[in-house]
Amino acid sequence: MAAKAIKLTGLAPVIDPRARVLILGSFPSTASLAAQQYYAHPQNQFWRILGAVLDLPLKELGYADRIAAVQAAGIAIWDVFASCERAGSLDTAIRDAVPNPLAAVQESAPALRRICFNGRMAARRIREVEAMGFKALILPSTSPAHAGMSFAEKLAHWRTALQP
Repeated sequence: MAAKAIKLTGLAPVIDPRARVLILGSFPSTASLAAQQYYAHPQNQFWRILGAVLDLPLKELGYADRIAAVQAAGIAIWDVFASCERAGSLDTAIRDAVPNPLAAVQESAPALRRICFNGRMAARRIREVEAMGFKALILPSTSPAHAGMSFAEKLAHWRTALQP
């Protein structure tokens, strides 16, 4: 029997005025929602990849320290959807999604110039982001569901995109 889709609300943005890059995911996993932390699923490679890019042990740090480190590096984190109906954690299960107001980031992060999408589902809003004047890049998903690319390949894409 398939799981029933339920109405879910996403996480608040991790953003401050120093942000020069915004990483947009699609919507938090069930593990992330339960923990109230971005990329909380232990198999998600987000913190490992970002840590390698920034040369910081992000995966070993507590969540508050991770957030402080990425903010100090000029990186913001959010999702393209504010809420949705979904059974499980797969992007393909997202239904009736309500978009986050991406235009609001221009006010809260005046130095923001680049938006990186963590996967193809998030990148469905690329035209909107480009119309706002941002450089937009689609990166390979850090999700454990995206196993078609090695960690090293993903890291190379992320490293290039997040260079100052």
